[in-house]
Amino acid sequence: MLKRAMVVSGLVLSLAACGGGEESSGGESNGGGGEVDTAAAEETFQQSCASCHGGDLSGGAGPALENVGSDLSEEEIRTKIEEGGGGMPANLIEGEKADNVAAWLAEKK
Repeated sequence: MLKRAMVVSGLVLSLAACGGGEESSGGESNGGGGEVDTAAAEETFQQSCASCHGGDLSGGAGPALENVGSDLSEEEIRTKIEEGGGGMPANLIEGEKADNVAAWLAEKK
């Protein structure tokens, strides 16, 4: 019985490792260092950024971001997310979420 449980556990872990990334990726190249998961970026933005930057990127308490990619590179956007400033708190989003949102916003031109 123990051997069967170990085999099943191994199979589940293998399938999870192989299939997990495909569903979450939007598959859109950001022209920089990878792919943008558009759905995840939009969700993160709505949860963490839209209250100041507007759900449609049109601005509000924070500046409009509709064309932010015309003014700032992905790296510059990521730095702004990390450091904050001008009323924006630092590290409001972090890690891969911040990377993905920065790449998504860099596409806004």
